[in-house]
Amino acid sequence: MLADTALAVMWLGLTCYALFGGADFGAGVWDLLAGGARRGEAQRRLIEHSIGPIWEANHVWLIFVIVLLWSGFSPVFAAVMSTLYLPLTLAALGIIARGAAFAFRKASTELWQRRLFGACFAVSSLVTPFFLGAVAGAVASGRVPAGLAEGNVITSWLNPTSALGGVLAVLTCAHLAAVYLCADADREGEAELARAFARRAVASGLASGAVALAGIAVLHADAPQLFHGLTHRALPLVVLSAISGVVGLGLLTRRRYVAARGAAALAVAAILWAWGAAQYPAMLVGSLTVDQAASQPAVLSACLIALACGAVLLIPALWLLYGTFQRAHTADARSSTVPSGEGRTR
Repeated sequence: MLADTALAVMWLGLTCYALFGGADFGAGVWDLLAGGARRGEAQRRLIEHSIGPIWEANHVWLIFVIVLLWSGFSPVFAAVMSTLYLPLTLAALGIIARGAAFAFRKASTELWQRRLFGACFAVSSLVTPFFLGAVAGAVASGRVPAGLAEGNVITSWLNPTSALGGVLAVLTCAHLAAVYLCADADREGEAELARAFARRAVASGLASGAVALAGIAVLHADAPQLFHGLTHRALPLVVLSAISGVVGLGLLTRRRYVAARGAAALAVAAILWAWGAAQYPAMLVGSLTVDQAASQPAVLSACLIALACGAVLLIPALWLLYGTFQRAHTADARSSTVPSGEGRTR
Protein backbone atom coordinates (compact mmCIF):
# COMPACT_ATOMS: atom_id res chain seq x y z
CA MET A 1 0.00 0.00 0.00
CA LEU A 2 2.78 2.45 0.91
CA ALA A 3 4.71 1.52 -2.22
CA ASP A 4 1.69 2.10 -4.45
CA THR A 5 0.99 5.43 -2.75
CA ALA A 6 4.59 6.57 -3.23
CA LEU A 7 4.46 5.49 -6.88
CA ALA A 8 1.21 7.41 -7.43
CA VAL A 9 2.69 10.54 -5.83
CA MET A 10 5.81 10.23 -7.99
CA TRP A 11 3.68 9.81 -11.10
CA LEU A 12 1.71 12.90 -10.14
CA GLY A 13 4.98 14.82 -9.98
CA LEU A 14 5.95 13.46 -13.40
CA THR A 15 2.58 14.62 -14.75
CA CYS A 16 3.14 18.12 -13.35
CA TYR A 17 6.57 18.26 -14.97
CA ALA A 18 5.10 17.20 -18.31
CA LEU A 19 2.34 19.81 -18.13
CA PHE A 20 4.42 22.74 -16.89
CA GLY A 21 8.04 21.99 -17.75
CA GLY A 22 6.96 20.40 -21.02
CA ALA A 23 5.15 23.57 -22.05
CA ASP A 24 8.32 25.54 -21.37
CA PHE A 25 10.29 23.26 -23.69
CA GLY A 26 7.58 23.61 -26.30
CA ALA A 27 7.74 27.39 -26.08
CA GLY A 28 11.42 27.12 -27.00
CA VAL A 29 10.47 25.06 -30.05
CA TRP A 30 8.14 27.83 -31.22
CA ASP A 31 10.88 30.35 -30.48
CA LEU A 32 13.06 28.40 -32.90
CA LEU A 33 10.35 28.47 -35.57
CA ALA A 34 9.28 32.09 -35.05
CA GLY A 35 11.35 33.44 -37.94
CA GLY A 36 13.81 36.32 -38.18
CA ALA A 37 14.41 38.99 -35.57
CA ARG A 38 11.76 41.39 -36.90
CA ARG A 39 9.20 38.81 -38.02
CA GLY A 40 9.38 36.79 -34.81
CA GLU A 41 9.65 39.70 -32.38
CA ALA A 42 6.05 39.61 -31.17
CA GLN A 43 6.04 35.83 -30.74
CA ARG A 44 9.33 35.82 -28.83
CA ARG A 45 8.18 38.69 -26.63
CA LEU A 46 5.07 36.72 -25.66
CA ILE A 47 7.11 33.56 -25.05
CA GLU A 48 9.56 35.42 -22.81
CA HIS A 49 6.74 37.02 -20.85
CA SER A 50 4.90 33.71 -20.42
CA ILE A 51 7.79 31.55 -19.24
CA GLY A 52 10.10 34.17 -17.75
CA PRO A 53 8.79 34.12 -14.15
CA ILE A 54 8.31 30.36 -13.83
CA TRP A 55 10.82 28.49 -16.02
CA GLU A 56 13.10 27.69 -13.07
CA ALA A 57 10.20 26.78 -10.77
CA ASN A 58 8.96 24.14 -13.20
CA HIS A 59 12.10 22.05 -12.73
CA VAL A 60 11.09 21.55 -9.10
CA TRP A 61 8.87 18.75 -10.37
CA LEU A 62 11.77 16.96 -12.07
CA ILE A 63 13.84 17.18 -8.89
CA PHE A 64 10.84 15.91 -6.94
CA VAL A 65 10.52 12.84 -9.20
CA ILE A 66 14.24 12.04 -9.12
CA VAL A 67 14.51 12.34 -5.33
CA LEU A 68 11.42 10.21 -4.72
CA LEU A 69 12.67 7.57 -7.17
CA TRP A 70 16.05 7.54 -5.44
CA SER A 71 14.67 7.30 -1.90
CA GLY A 72 11.58 5.18 -2.51
CA PHE A 73 12.67 2.87 -5.34
CA SER A 74 16.45 2.88 -5.25
CA PRO A 75 17.04 -0.30 -7.36
CA VAL A 76 15.10 1.33 -10.21
CA PHE A 77 17.01 4.58 -9.75
CA ALA A 78 20.35 2.73 -9.89
CA ALA A 79 19.41 0.74 -12.98
CA VAL A 80 18.04 3.73 -14.92
CA MET A 81 20.89 6.07 -14.06
CA SER A 82 23.65 3.54 -14.80
CA THR A 83 22.17 2.26 -18.08
CA LEU A 84 20.75 5.51 -19.47
CA TYR A 85 23.42 7.93 -18.31
CA LEU A 86 24.13 9.12 -21.85
CA PRO A 87 20.65 10.49 -22.72
CA LEU A 88 20.16 11.67 -19.13
CA THR A 89 23.45 13.58 -19.24
CA LEU A 90 22.52 15.11 -22.59
CA ALA A 91 19.12 16.10 -21.20
CA ALA A 92 20.75 17.67 -18.13
CA LEU A 93 23.18 19.61 -20.30
CA GLY A 94 20.25 20.74 -22.42
CA ILE A 95 18.39 22.02 -19.36
CA ILE A 96 21.46 23.92 -18.18
CA ALA A 97 22.25 25.39 -21.60
CA ARG A 98 18.63 26.32 -22.13
CA GLY A 99 18.34 28.16 -18.84
CA ALA A 100 21.64 30.00 -19.23
CA ALA A 101 20.86 31.03 -22.80
CA PHE A 102 17.38 32.25 -21.84
CA ALA A 103 18.84 34.44 -19.09
CA PHE A 104 21.70 35.78 -21.20
CA ARG A 105 19.45 36.59 -24.15
CA LYS A 106 17.26 38.82 -21.99
CA ALA A 107 20.35 40.64 -20.69
CA SER A 108 21.99 41.05 -24.11
CA THR A 109 21.77 44.29 -26.07
CA GLU A 110 23.57 43.37 -29.30
CA LEU A 111 21.53 41.63 -32.00
CA TRP A 112 24.21 39.01 -32.69
CA GLN A 113 24.32 38.11 -29.00
CA ARG A 114 20.56 37.75 -28.82
CA ARG A 115 20.63 35.54 -31.93
CA LEU A 116 23.40 33.36 -30.50
CA PHE A 117 21.74 32.85 -27.13
CA GLY A 118 18.33 32.55 -28.76
CA ALA A 119 19.56 29.72 -30.99
CA CYS A 120 21.07 27.94 -27.99
CA PHE A 121 17.83 28.34 -26.04
CA ALA A 122 15.68 27.09 -28.91
CA VAL A 123 17.84 24.12 -29.91
CA SER A 124 18.19 23.03 -26.27
CA SER A 125 14.42 23.24 -25.91
CA LEU A 126 14.09 20.87 -28.87
CA VAL A 127 16.65 18.21 -27.98
CA THR A 128 16.02 18.02 -24.21
CA PRO A 129 12.47 16.66 -24.39
CA PHE A 130 13.61 14.27 -27.11
CA PHE A 131 16.21 12.72 -24.80
CA LEU A 132 13.74 12.58 -21.92
CA GLY A 133 11.23 10.85 -24.20
CA ALA A 134 13.93 8.42 -25.31
CA VAL A 135 14.57 7.55 -21.65
CA ALA A 136 10.86 6.89 -21.16
CA GLY A 137 10.85 4.67 -24.26
CA ALA A 138 13.81 2.69 -22.97
CA VAL A 139 12.08 1.97 -19.66
CA ALA A 140 8.71 1.24 -21.27
CA SER A 141 10.18 -1.21 -23.79
CA GLY A 142 11.98 -3.23 -21.12
CA ARG A 143 15.51 -2.35 -22.17
CA VAL A 144 16.58 -1.34 -18.66
CA PRO A 145 17.18 -4.49 -16.59
CA ALA A 146 17.76 -4.48 -12.85
CA GLY A 147 21.31 -4.02 -11.62
CA LEU A 148 24.12 -1.56 -12.22
CA ALA A 149 24.76 -0.91 -15.93
CA GLU A 150 23.23 -4.24 -16.92
CA GLY A 151 21.58 -2.75 -20.01
CA ASN A 152 23.29 -1.72 -23.23
CA VAL A 153 24.27 1.94 -22.90
CA ILE A 154 23.61 2.60 -26.60
CA THR A 155 20.78 0.40 -27.85
CA SER A 156 18.80 0.87 -24.64
CA TRP A 157 17.79 4.34 -25.85
CA LEU A 158 18.57 4.16 -29.58
CA ASN A 159 15.67 1.96 -30.69
CA PRO A 160 12.23 2.35 -32.30
CA THR A 161 10.27 2.80 -29.04
CA SER A 162 12.70 5.40 -27.71
CA ALA A 163 12.61 7.26 -31.03
CA LEU A 164 8.82 7.21 -30.85
CA GLY A 165 8.92 8.49 -27.28
CA GLY A 166 11.33 11.27 -28.18
CA VAL A 167 9.33 12.50 -31.17
CA LEU A 168 6.06 12.35 -29.22
CA ALA A 169 7.64 14.25 -26.35
CA VAL A 170 8.75 17.08 -28.65
CA LEU A 171 5.39 17.29 -30.42
CA THR A 172 3.43 17.12 -27.17
CA CYS A 173 5.53 19.86 -25.60
CA ALA A 174 5.06 22.03 -28.68
CA HIS A 175 1.31 21.43 -28.62
CA LEU A 176 0.96 22.29 -24.94
CA ALA A 177 3.01 25.44 -25.36
CA ALA A 178 0.98 26.63 -28.34
CA VAL A 179 -2.30 26.05 -26.51
CA TYR A 180 -1.09 27.86 -23.40
CA LEU A 181 0.28 30.75 -25.46
CA CYS A 182 -3.08 31.16 -27.23
CA ALA A 183 -4.74 32.02 -23.94
CA ASP A 184 -1.88 34.31 -22.92
CA ALA A 185 -2.00 36.22 -26.19
CA ASP A 186 -5.79 36.51 -26.05
CA ARG A 187 -5.65 37.82 -22.48
CA GLU A 188 -3.16 40.49 -23.56
CA GLY A 189 -5.46 41.60 -26.37
CA GLU A 190 -3.23 40.17 -29.11
CA ALA A 191 -5.99 38.55 -31.15
CA GLU A 192 -3.90 37.96 -34.27
CA LEU A 193 -1.08 36.43 -32.24
CA ALA A 194 -3.59 34.20 -30.46
CA ARG A 195 -4.93 32.97 -33.81
CA ALA A 196 -1.38 32.32 -35.03
CA PHE A 197 -0.60 30.14 -32.02
CA ALA A 198 -3.99 28.46 -32.37
CA ARG A 199 -3.01 27.37 -35.87
CA ARG A 200 0.27 26.04 -34.51
CA ALA A 201 -1.57 24.24 -31.73
CA VAL A 202 -3.92 22.55 -34.19
CA ALA A 203 -1.04 21.56 -36.48
CA SER A 204 1.07 20.15 -33.63
CA GLY A 205 -1.97 18.38 -32.18
CA LEU A 206 -2.72 16.69 -35.50
CA ALA A 207 0.95 15.77 -35.87
CA SER A 208 0.96 14.26 -32.37
CA GLY A 209 -2.11 12.21 -33.20
CA ALA A 210 -0.62 10.99 -36.47
CA VAL A 211 2.63 9.93 -34.79
CA ALA A 212 0.69 8.22 -31.99
CA LEU A 213 -1.33 6.24 -34.53
CA ALA A 214 1.82 5.26 -36.40
CA GLY A 215 3.34 4.32 -33.06
CA ILE A 216 0.82 1.53 -32.64
CA ALA A 217 2.74 -0.57 -35.14
CA VAL A 218 6.04 0.36 -33.50
CA LEU A 219 4.88 -0.71 -30.05
CA HIS A 220 3.30 -3.90 -31.36
CA ALA A 221 6.63 -4.95 -32.88
CA ASP A 222 9.12 -3.45 -30.43
CA ALA A 223 7.37 -3.29 -27.03
CA PRO A 224 4.67 -6.00 -27.02
CA GLN A 225 4.10 -5.93 -23.26
CA LEU A 226 3.46 -2.19 -23.30
CA PHE A 227 1.25 -2.57 -26.36
CA HIS A 228 -0.82 -5.24 -24.61
CA GLY A 229 -1.25 -3.07 -21.54
CA LEU A 230 -2.28 0.00 -23.54
CA THR A 231 -4.87 -1.99 -25.52
CA HIS A 232 -6.32 -3.76 -22.48
CA ARG A 233 -5.96 -2.45 -18.93
CA ALA A 234 -5.07 1.12 -19.89
CA LEU A 235 -7.44 1.36 -22.87
CA PRO A 236 -9.97 3.67 -21.08
CA LEU A 237 -7.19 6.16 -20.37
CA VAL A 238 -5.97 5.97 -23.98
CA VAL A 239 -9.52 6.68 -25.19
CA LEU A 240 -9.85 9.54 -22.69
CA SER A 241 -6.62 11.06 -24.01
CA ALA A 242 -7.78 10.78 -27.62
CA ILE A 243 -11.19 12.30 -26.87
CA SER A 244 -9.63 15.13 -24.87
CA GLY A 245 -7.23 15.86 -27.70
CA VAL A 246 -10.02 16.05 -30.27
CA VAL A 247 -12.15 18.23 -27.98
CA GLY A 248 -9.17 20.52 -27.43
CA LEU A 249 -8.70 20.97 -31.17
CA GLY A 250 -12.38 21.79 -31.51
CA LEU A 251 -12.16 24.37 -28.73
CA LEU A 252 -9.18 25.99 -30.44
CA THR A 253 -11.09 26.42 -33.68
CA ARG A 254 -13.87 28.10 -31.69
CA ARG A 255 -11.33 30.33 -29.90
CA ARG A 256 -12.17 28.89 -26.50
CA TYR A 257 -8.56 29.10 -25.47
CA VAL A 258 -8.87 28.71 -21.70
CA ALA A 259 -11.04 25.62 -22.04
CA ALA A 260 -8.64 24.26 -24.66
CA ARG A 261 -5.87 24.47 -22.05
CA GLY A 262 -7.76 22.09 -19.78
CA ALA A 263 -8.50 19.67 -22.61
CA ALA A 264 -4.88 19.60 -23.79
CA ALA A 265 -3.60 19.10 -20.25
CA LEU A 266 -6.06 16.25 -19.69
CA ALA A 267 -4.99 14.57 -22.94
CA VAL A 268 -1.32 14.61 -21.91
CA ALA A 269 -2.01 13.56 -18.32
CA ALA A 270 -4.24 10.70 -19.45
CA ILE A 271 -1.63 9.22 -21.79
CA LEU A 272 1.04 9.42 -19.08
CA TRP A 273 -1.19 7.58 -16.64
CA ALA A 274 -2.08 5.12 -19.39
CA TRP A 275 1.62 4.27 -19.67
CA GLY A 276 1.80 3.74 -15.91
CA ALA A 277 -1.33 1.59 -15.86
CA ALA A 278 -0.15 -0.46 -18.85
CA GLN A 279 3.18 -1.25 -17.21
CA TYR A 280 1.95 -1.75 -13.63
CA PRO A 281 3.00 -3.57 -11.47
CA ALA A 282 6.35 -3.67 -13.29
CA MET A 283 8.69 -0.75 -12.75
CA LEU A 284 11.41 -2.32 -14.86
CA VAL A 285 9.70 -4.56 -17.38
CA GLY A 286 10.81 -8.14 -16.93
CA SER A 287 12.97 -7.34 -13.88
CA LEU A 288 11.37 -5.51 -10.96
CA THR A 289 7.84 -4.96 -9.72
CA VAL A 290 6.74 -2.14 -7.46
CA ASP A 291 6.89 -4.28 -4.32
CA GLN A 292 10.32 -5.68 -5.21
CA ALA A 293 11.81 -2.26 -5.87
CA ALA A 294 10.23 -0.40 -2.95
CA SER A 295 12.24 0.71 0.07
CA GLN A 296 11.39 -0.36 3.60
CA PRO A 297 8.00 0.81 4.94
CA ALA A 298 9.71 3.14 7.42
CA VAL A 299 11.54 4.89 4.57
CA LEU A 300 8.40 5.21 2.46
CA SER A 301 6.43 6.54 5.44
CA ALA A 302 9.09 9.14 6.17
CA CYS A 303 9.15 10.21 2.52
CA LEU A 304 5.38 10.58 2.29
CA ILE A 305 5.19 12.52 5.56
CA ALA A 306 7.98 14.85 4.43
CA LEU A 307 6.27 15.35 1.08
CA ALA A 308 2.95 16.15 2.75
CA CYS A 309 4.63 18.77 4.94
CA GLY A 310 6.47 20.24 1.96
CA ALA A 311 3.29 20.36 -0.12
CA VAL A 312 1.70 22.65 2.47
CA LEU A 313 4.35 25.23 1.57
CA LEU A 314 5.05 24.38 -2.07
CA ILE A 315 1.58 24.20 -3.58
CA PRO A 316 0.29 27.57 -2.29
CA ALA A 317 3.61 29.20 -3.27
CA LEU A 318 3.41 27.86 -6.83
CA TRP A 319 -0.27 28.82 -7.04
CA LEU A 320 0.61 32.37 -5.99
CA LEU A 321 3.52 32.49 -8.46
CA TYR A 322 1.45 31.33 -11.43
CA GLY A 323 -1.54 33.47 -10.49
CA THR A 324 0.49 36.62 -9.96
CA PHE A 325 2.26 36.53 -13.29
CA GLN A 326 -0.85 35.48 -15.17
CA ARG A 327 -2.39 38.79 -14.08
CA ALA A 328 0.55 41.14 -13.77
CA HIS A 329 1.15 42.03 -17.41
CA THR A 330 -2.54 42.57 -18.09
CA ALA A 331 -2.75 44.98 -15.20
CA ASP A 332 0.31 46.88 -16.45
CA ALA A 333 -1.14 47.08 -19.95
CA ARG A 334 -4.45 48.34 -18.62
CA SER A 335 -2.87 51.02 -16.44
CA SER A 336 -0.79 52.25 -19.38
CA THR A 337 -3.92 52.92 -21.44
CA VAL A 338 -5.65 55.20 -18.91
CA PRO A 339 -4.69 58.68 -17.72
CA SER A 340 -2.18 58.68 -14.89
CA GLY A 341 -4.61 60.18 -12.41
CA GLU A 342 -7.25 57.55 -13.15
CA GLY A 343 -4.69 54.76 -12.95
CA ARG A 344 -3.64 55.87 -9.48
CA THR A 345 -7.17 55.94 -8.12
CA ARG A 346 -7.90 52.33 -9.03
